[in-house]
Amino acid sequence: MPISRTIKTNLYKDSVALMRIAQTILTRDGVRQATLVMGTPANKDILAQAGLLDPALEKARPSDIMIVVDAETGDVLDAAAAEVARLLEGERPSASSGHAAELPLRSISMARSRDGAEAALAQISVPGPYAAAEAMKALRQGLHVFLFSDNVPLEQERAIKVVARGKGLLVMGPDCGTAIVGGTPLGFANVVRRGTISLVGASGTGLQEVTCQIHALGQGVRHAIGTGGHDVSAEIGGITMQQALDLLAADPGTRVIAIVSKPPAPEVARQVLERAAKIDKPVVALFLGDDLPAARLPQNVTAVPTLYAAAVAAVGRVGGKDAAAKEDAGAWLCPVHDEAARLAAGQRLVRGLYSGGTFCAEAQLIWRDLGLRVHSNAPLDKRAADVAPEGAHAAIDLGADEFTVGRPHPMIDPSTRIDRIAATARDSSTAAIVLDVVLGYGSHPDPAGALAPAIAAARAACAKEGRHLPVVSFVCGTEADPQRLSAQQAQLREAGALVLPSSTAAARAAGEIALRA
Repeated sequence: MPISRTIKTNLYKDSVALMRIAQTILTRDGVRQATLVMGTPANKDILAQAGLLDPALEKARPSDIMIVVDAETGDVLDAAAAEVARLLEGERPSASSGHAAELPLRSISMARSRDGAEAALAQISVPGPYAAAEAMKALRQGLHVFLFSDNVPLEQERAIKVVARGKGLLVMGPDCGTAIVGGTPLGFANVVRRGTISLVGASGTGLQEVTCQIHALGQGVRHAIGTGGHDVSAEIGGITMQQALDLLAADPGTRVIAIVSKPPAPEVARQVLERAAKIDKPVVALFLGDDLPAARLPQNVTAVPTLYAAAVAAVGRVGGKDAAAKEDAGAWLCPVHDEAARLAAGQRLVRGLYSGGTFCAEAQLIWRDLGLRVHSNAPLDKRAADVAPEGAHAAIDLGADEFTVGRPHPMIDPSTRIDRIAATARDSSTAAIVLDVVLGYGSHPDPAGALAPAIAAARAACAKEGRHLPVVSFVCGTEADPQRLSAQQAQLREAGALVLPSSTAAARAAGEIALRA
């Protein structure tokens, strides 16, 4: 099959823009694969592992775009390559429209001199090797930083955060995918009502789910400050998380603070809790996978085990509806009995096909607590080799590198999950498939609509073989999101999926199906 490997020099596009272009090209008939990534060493390694790297692409610099297109015929390949070029150039200002073209902004200084004199924050998404330098430029101009870039060395992350702390500024990131600042969403975020609950999180989809559940419970969000996943490591020391806690403690509009994070290093957890103890406001703490004993918690801090529990506790602290006792158990207990009763004798394993890494982690915790043995490509204990033991349930993060080589992230392009749904349904040991659907800015414009045909087809194929296939799903989003929560849920139900109101409920329902299988 013909394949094209080219370089577009001296043109930077962030990963979301490149994923969207690749997604557009993949919709063309006859295109088998489309990959657009910046020429960083990390991206070259990924292409090499996929067998897509060649000497021509080796010459790419971090400021160049590497383009790989695989098509069925030469004509299709030429047309696809032409469209890639058009899409890349189309985002640039054009002087051919009859209007004077503005010079493209090439620096933070240019942006501020044009119309950003009142700006307080710089959103940065450049290749990792250049990200710290750009962040330093923003800090020197007195700007807070939202750093979307990844592959930033830990020593550089620490350096920019130490400088920011000295200036009284905040660096969100690197690899920060989600934030809400004063009601304004940054990166991947959802449209939620404004309120008096503020969050700080070392977890992108975790922040999305908790903010959406707060919205669903009738309260609103003032700020949601992302820190980047490495912030709570021993090397960084929770610099941004502790700064964020101080800022939210001093913010008169914030009544309750919630922490949403994967387990921090032990010394960072201690420092964060000590900082929280000094805050004259209720604090809700979720460190996924880290059981915080009540005996060592400050009086104002409440530890919770799940994403939904974090939202419930935060809402309860501002005097919202008393959802703590109810949670959302009633939404899944009855359907679980019905689904499990229809399974054949050999159906006993649950397969979670997640696009959000935090959802994958939460499912592992819930299933482990139910006594289930779980395999994952993103195991909770990163130090332990995780093989796929026979008879183990699976929680798979399809947003991991091994699934995104040559394809956009599954939150943007559902094709990887569509293929995986069909393959998982063919396995006669599958007792249930679990799916997350993430709405908001940057996500697929109709993710449920893209997945629904695959769900219906998988269930129909199993029915022909005399098997029932439960598909357990949830939608992370709100009615105000561009994709609209109710419309997404309706499409999933029409396809035969069981739709649960939260990530926590979906994982629990799937675990209970496994126990009853």
